[in-house]
Formats: sequence, C-alpha cells, structure tokens
Amino acid sequence: MGADTTHLRLGRIAIYLLLVFCALYYLAPLYVMLTTSVKSLDEIRSGNLLDFPLHPNTDSWAKAWGSACTGVQCNGLAPYFWNSVKMAVPAVLISTLIGSLNGYVLAHWRFRGSEIVFTSLMVGCFIPFQVVILPMARLLGLMQIANTSGGLILVHIIYGVAFTTLFFRNYYVTVPEELVKAARIDGAGFFTIFARIILPLSLPIFMVCFIWQFTQIWNDFLFGVVFGGTSAQPVTVALNNLVNTSTGVTEYNVNMAAAIIAALPTLGLYLVAGKYFVRGLTAGAVKG
Repeated sequence: MGADTTHLRLGRIAIYLLLVFCALYYLAPLYVMLTTSVKSLDEIRSGNLLDFPLHPNTDSWAKAWGSACTGVQCNGLAPYFWNSVKMAVPAVLISTLIGSLNGYVLAHWRFRGSEIVFTSLMVGCFIPFQVVILPMARLLGLMQIANTSGGLILVHIIYGVAFTTLFFRNYYVTVPEELVKAARIDGAGFFTIFARIILPLSLPIFMVCFIWQFTQIWNDFLFGVVFGGTSAQPVTVALNNLVNTSTGVTEYNVNMAAAIIAALPTLGLYLVAGKYFVRGLTAGAVKG
C-alpha cells in the first residue's frame, strides 16, 4: 500500500514538472518580448535576450503607439488599432447573430434541402482566403465600398457565417427536440422559441463564436492588406509595415512593444472568456 502511494505521488510530481516545463517553454517568447520592449537599444545590443532589464522604461511603448513609422506615415499603431476595433466588433456581432439563426433553423426547423445547405456551408469553411479575393473585390467594387471599413466588415461577415453556422447548428442539435415541439404545440412561434428557449442555453456557444471570430478577424492580414486601402488598414497591416520600415537602425524594443499591443485584445478576450470557450467546445460546439 505504501509503495503504491509513493508511486502515485512520484507520478503526480513528474506530471507537474512536465506541465511546468511546457508552460515555461511556451511562455519564453512572451517573456523575451516583454523584457525586450522595456529595454533601451544599448541594453539590447550589449546583453542577452533572456537578461532581465536593468533600467526598464516604457518609451518604446509610447513610440509604438503614437509615433513609430508604418511606411511613409509616422502616427504609430493608434489609428490602425482603432480601425481594427471598428472592423472587428460589428463583424463579430453580425456574423455570430446570423450564425445563431442559421444554426437554429438547421437544427430545429429543418426543410427540404436543409442538409444540402448545411453541407455547402461546411464546404465554405475550407475555402482558402486566396480563392475569394477576386470575386470579393468585384463585389465590393460593384457596391462601391472597396477600400473602406464597411467593405472589410462585409468580407469578414460573409467568410465567417459558415463557421458560426457550423458551430451553432452542432450545439443546437444537443437541445432536446421535445422542448421545441412542446413550445410549438403551445403556440410559440419561430422567434419566441429562439428567444425564450434557445438563447438562455446559448451563452457557451456564443462565447465560442465571439472568441473564434474575433481572433480570426483581428489577426487577419490578407483581407486587410487587399481590401483595406490606405484609410481602413487594420493593425496587423500596420504592424507589418512598422517592422519592415527601415530608418537605418532596427528598433527591436519598439517592434516588440508594437507586437504586444497588436496581440493584447485577443489575449484579453481569452483571459476573460476562456472558461466559456472550453465549456462551449465540450458541450458540442465542434461535434458533428
């Protein structure tokens, strides 16, 4: 009995050590980015990547936000950051709402050909970004919203609806059909059932879609550089321009600060709503 307890304890210690090692391994790049962003250039050149900053300061953060050059303009990331906010928030909300209604219909209001529609939407999830660039450019041109934030919002809504529909449909099929049938017998209509029965059960899957869509849209580079023009470019395009803009000296501290600034919204969203994301996945969000 004592030997079994000892082996069990040693096994737990080994597992914890492995988990700590993995955590440190994956957090090492973040540590390097954070420490480098608060070092001076002289300290970066004379020290080691893993050295802790001797005289930390936030000058590089201020420059990355407000005065770093992203091509010919030196306004920092601030205007492009707000471009991303103006693009991501409505695109996430609209694509998630449309996906929830689509998933509700495909799960509980099936019609002739609904499986074909669902299969087509699933195929849409696997279409590469590059395939839709030319037809999307043509569509935005005809609608006269090319190179605008509105055009980028429409692009991300169209591309994201397939994913959100898939997630919501696979979540809603786990809702007992008897609940919906009983409500229909009692005279409840389409939107009444959705509002009073389906929505109260949907917080986990809504968080899954919010996090998924926000991450995909915020981190997108291809659509932003193709359809953003000069006035609606998102922060990812500006970050690329900042890092590749040469002024004779590569400011690694500014580059690292800019990369962290660009990543903060998605990181914050995962920290705040991560438990709902896991709960939604385990409740059937990605099960067929």
